[in-house]
Amino acid sequence: QVQLVESGGGLVQAGGSLRLSCAASGISISTNVMGWYRQAPGKQRELVATISGSTNYADSVKGRFRISRDNAKNTVYLQMNSLKPEDTAVYYCNAVQIVTRLNYWGQGTQVTVSS
Repeated sequence: QVQLVESGGGLVQAGGSLRLSCAASGISISTNVMGWYRQAPGKQRELVATISGSTNYADSVKGRFRISRDNAKNTVYLQMNSLKPEDTAVYYCNAVQIVTRLNYWGQGTQVTVSS
């Protein structure tokens, strides 16, 4: 079975940093497009970043966040720097298998940035 296990969320001060981790099992991240999404209260879910052969970032996080993979650990990361209160949201890990197009989601992890 496929499972995406997220960790690293929490409370951080504005200007600080967090690193989110998404440990995958049942799939190899190297054969998936991996992504991070977030949803703030009262707002639409939005794409934060994706990684496959290339990376893609939302304009709101470009230059501050960086998505990366560690294939040996079968884990994808989201390094978040210069955090702002508007980054406060539930962050979700996502995987889309390249061959099958099957889509998987993590449980979400809360990130709260205080001013």
